[in-house]
Amino acid sequence: MTMKIIMDTDPGIDDAAALTMAINDPEIDLKLITAVAGNVTVDKTTANALKIVHFFGKDQEIPVAAGAKEPLIKPFEDAARIHGASGMEGYDFGDDYGEPIAKSAVEALHDAIMAEDEVILVPTGSYTNIALLFKQYPEVKSHIKEIVAMGGSISGGNMTSIAEFNVFTDPDAAEIMYKSGVPIVTVGLDVTLKALITPDTLNQLKDMNETGKMLYGLINNYNDVTEAGHPMHDVNTIFYLLHPEAYQTKDLWVDIQTSGPAIGGMVADIRGAYHDGKTNAKVCVDIDAAAFNQWFLDEVSHMK
Repeated sequence: MTMKIIMDTDPGIDDAAALTMAINDPEIDLKLITAVAGNVTVDKTTANALKIVHFFGKDQEIPVAAGAKEPLIKPFEDAARIHGASGMEGYDFGDDYGEPIAKSAVEALHDAIMAEDEVILVPTGSYTNIALLFKQYPEVKSHIKEIVAMGGSISGGNMTSIAEFNVFTDPDAAEIMYKSGVPIVTVGLDVTLKALITPDTLNQLKDMNETGKMLYGLINNYNDVTEAGHPMHDVNTIFYLLHPEAYQTKDLWVDIQTSGPAIGGMVADIRGAYHDGKTNAKVCVDIDAAAFNQWFLDEVSHMK
């Protein structure tokens, strides 16, 4: 049985790779893509989502909707320094990739969720669209099986010493999502900084097929890199859905800091001391990184 998912995203190079996996894996039925401002402005993230959908010839099957142009309260700060001016540097997708649907992201999310049973929501950008959806249409919450969200960290940030980019971009939206009561799996820096596309994996992609060439071009232009490789933050959401056994998790209560020097920080009640034993997130804390690399290569090898 396939998993019905909706991706809310801000492509972004690692988002593009996550979309690639979600579009092509036979165990996933991707119903909708909604775009949000994050890695670059929403006009660019929307265009980038359309480019990936068009690349795989899914224009008539997977709708793309444009969403929030800015966070709920906090001033917008992009990550073009990491992903390049367009958000997806390194491959020529051409100019003929279509247009988003007329519905806003919030309307499209509402309609798609209410039309399905047990849909999984996969946000890989800031959570602004999700927060707006929950505020405007709270009835959708009971129709969402779970949220598998890339973002946050309980061990340290990449924007400040505590804050990860997606949560930092719109902490107020993150707070709304984590207080929603919908089951959440947190796929944060605690695992994504271990799930690196190694130089060996990257070199194998180059001559594998056209998808490998595309991903090689993007990842090779991705400025989030260490000597050990490139972290594929957002791809971890798809890997988790397909292979949860590759992750170690902890059930925790997570709070989001929405002001002050720790803004965007994720604070977990690791002692279980403050919420009467209640939890609101399953937090991924470790990963089989070798299995991640092998899975990545195996997935791409079966693509065009």
